[in-house]
Amino acid sequence: MEYSVVMSGFGGQGVLMMGELLAFCGMKAGLNVTWMPAYGVEMRGGSANCTVVLSQEAIGAPLTGIPKAVIAMSEPALKKFGPQLRDNGLLMINSSLVNETAASFNSNTETLMIPTLDLATETGNEKMANLTMLGAFLAHTSILDFNQAAAQVSSFLSFEKQKLVPHIEKALYKGKEYIESL
Repeated sequence: MEYSVVMSGFGGQGVLMMGELLAFCGMKAGLNVTWMPAYGVEMRGGSANCTVVLSQEAIGAPLTGIPKAVIAMSEPALKKFGPQLRDNGLLMINSSLVNETAASFNSNTETLMIPTLDLATETGNEKMANLTMLGAFLAHTSILDFNQAAAQVSSFLSFEKQKLVPHIEKALYKGKEYIESL
């Protein structure tokens, strides 16, 4: 099993953190993982993306030209990485910022529109939109055990950020609930 996902959006949306948390959870689950971040020099508001590869075997390269999944948190991210998605891949789009017509370029993919900002607002913290998307991704793909992954949040965060653990867990579960409601 090898699963590659490209996560992309604007700097400041937490795309890199989302990918790093996925890689950390994969590592804790005993998988081989790579996490390759990339971002524009302007950071907040510029482009940010990362590639995460999870595998039971050794990973040959940290990047992928044809990912199995693309998570697009912004329209520029969708336009850049959506066309790279392999046939029968998974495209998850932040419908809070990207309308459905922008996503209609490939009929050979499974496309899910996730209202990340609405879901994050329901948790009481709009800044958790990225984590509602990650929760939806984990719940939909089942590449990792969802509950085990959510339990790793406290190990992932530094001591100074431990106060965020309940908020992050709540956002992950909100994303999972959304997928289960589809």
